[in-house]
Amino acid sequence: MLLDGGHMEALFIDPDHRGKGVGRQLVAEALKREPDLSTDVNEQNLQAVGFYRRMGFEPIGRSERDGQGRSYPLIHLRHAGTGQKAG
Repeated sequence: MLLDGGHMEALFIDPDHRGKGVGRQLVAEALKREPDLSTDVNEQNLQAVGFYRRMGFEPIGRSERDGQGRSYPLIHLRHAGTGQKAG
């Protein structure tokens, strides 16, 4: 996980460890520090989109291109920010 202030720049879980709660634990820890956490996700990565939605993130915008100008559409997400732990 890479955090830049209140923005989660990256969250990568080894495929062998997916579905075991590692990502959920990392996001929950980040939310303790920043309840209004934001992140971006490639809209074509339906597994990641679903994960963030289940974690309480809501779409707040969309971009046709990623930060490097490539044609990978991004969904911009922000956690509801209730101050409650994810989980």
